[in-house]
Amino acid sequence: MSVESDSCADGCCAAKPAVTPDRRAVLSRRVRLLVAATITYNVVEAVVAISAGTIASSTALVGFGLDSVIEVASAAAVAWQFSGKDPEARERVALKVIAVSFFALAAYVTVEAVRTLFGADPAEHSPVGIVLAAVSLLVMPFLSHAQRRAGRELGSASAVADSKQTLLCTYLSGVLLVGLLLNSLFGWYWADPLVALVIAAVAIKEGREAWRGEHCC
Repeated sequence: MSVESDSCADGCCAAKPAVTPDRRAVLSRRVRLLVAATITYNVVEAVVAISAGTIASSTALVGFGLDSVIEVASAAAVAWQFSGKDPEARERVALKVIAVSFFALAAYVTVEAVRTLFGADPAEHSPVGIVLAAVSLLVMPFLSHAQRRAGRELGSASAVADSKQTLLCTYLSGVLLVGLLLNSLFGWYWADPLVALVIAAVAIKEGREAWRGEHCC
């Protein structure tokens, strides 16, 4: 069986079975459709989360919304990559865009979380945020799995990196849901900025991996 030697820009996906041109076209189209679905959902998610977070003074909820904005940027980078005739040639640039987006999120969320912990107004109850986190917890795993599967078969590190960004949203949805519930049920306002710091830490980790091209297939 033949093997692609340069299936990923960083070589992490080497030694995978070759993909026929027809199959590559199908997978590329699938990635574009999944990216479009991810962008659409995340635009709605970002608007709702940032609006609800601003009303409730919730750093975690605003940070979650900003993560959605970054997911849109990440997905847009992958969409741009696969809109060209040679997606692999655009791989590195797409990964850098994804990485910088992660770092920007981490910086903002960290500053706001520290402000909240040391004197800013505590977060209020946010039923909208709770519902949003629960819905995202159901939607995001499907989108992430489908794109990761297609990206792995294509040998595309950027598609896999973007799927991990979507998977990150799943984890963050769960963490956010716990934090919002603790604040709503027990008045533990400090749970909100702590959740925000968890979001920032994970974002830094994912950003470093994307920058180094370590999102292996």
